[in-house]
Amino acid sequence: MNSAPPRSLAAYRFPAETSDTSVRHRLTGELVSKIFTATMFSWLALRLARDAVQTGHVTGLLLLVSESLVVALTLIRRPAGAVDRSALARVLTTVSVIGPLLVRAGSNTAAAPDLLTALISGVGLTFVVVGKLSLGRSFGLAPANRGVVSTGLYRFVRHPIYVGYLITHVGFAIANPLAWNLVILPTADIALMLRARREERTLAADPAYLDYMQRVRWRLVPGVF
Repeated sequence: MNSAPPRSLAAYRFPAETSDTSVRHRLTGELVSKIFTATMFSWLALRLARDAVQTGHVTGLLLLVSESLVVALTLIRRPAGAVDRSALARVLTTVSVIGPLLVRAGSNTAAAPDLLTALISGVGLTFVVVGKLSLGRSFGLAPANRGVVSTGLYRFVRHPIYVGYLITHVGFAIANPLAWNLVILPTADIALMLRARREERTLAADPAYLDYMQRVRWRLVPGVF
């Protein structure tokens, strides 16, 4: 996810618009994107709410909060000053977002006690929730510049939300070590890391992000990546 203290829209570098038509196209595209994302994640949040009520698990509640934040932040997000609309960026975003939704829960297959896997997932989801709250109106799914954020967890790594996703996926894979999950989750996570690189490529056009990269050198794990 993106990350400098948020600046006014006047400070963003929007592509030069050549006509009212191009402006309308950009605004229409943003509206369609918001509607699609909010609808998809609203459906997911409703499903998670039902599961959370049935199970009462803390991880279920954290996951519900996380996906509900996607809906809320999508609706209030800033317009992007720059967006990577390449086919590769679209594929990476789709795989990294849709992949985890395709996992399957296995019965009596856990490779570790439920308490341990719940703890791992809880830590991961906490990273995700706090990271999304830090991003606020700079939140988005596709690689884009909606304002650089350097507060909260972004003081330590450049993609704390992705760190949370990776931790959560590890917890789920340990709890449900099905062959399907062990293919889907690594595929989604590789796409996630490549997506992080695409995001940084887009953001690097902003001097504020270049300065941020100098101050926070690691993407996900300090000393590793």
